[in-house]
Amino acid sequence: MAEVDLHTRFLSATWRRDLDLYLAERAGGMNAYMIARHRLLSVARLHALSDAELSGMGLRRRDIPAFVFEDVLPD
Repeated sequence: MAEVDLHTRFLSATWRRDLDLYLAERAGGMNAYMIARHRLLSVARLHALSDAELSGMGLRRRDIPAFVFEDVLPD
């Protein structure tokens, strides 16, 4: 996979909102700009997968933030 532009503009407005909401609810206002580059790359790579590929991993698109941050932001 080619290097991904990790500025949050690569995400749709809806997806950016969903990510910000997830982080605000679970990380005391932390936003995507505070996240390490490797986590944003993980978000980008998962977001680039098809819904079928995500389903094969047991994920829905809306599960991506929880999956990427599960080790630092457990439920």
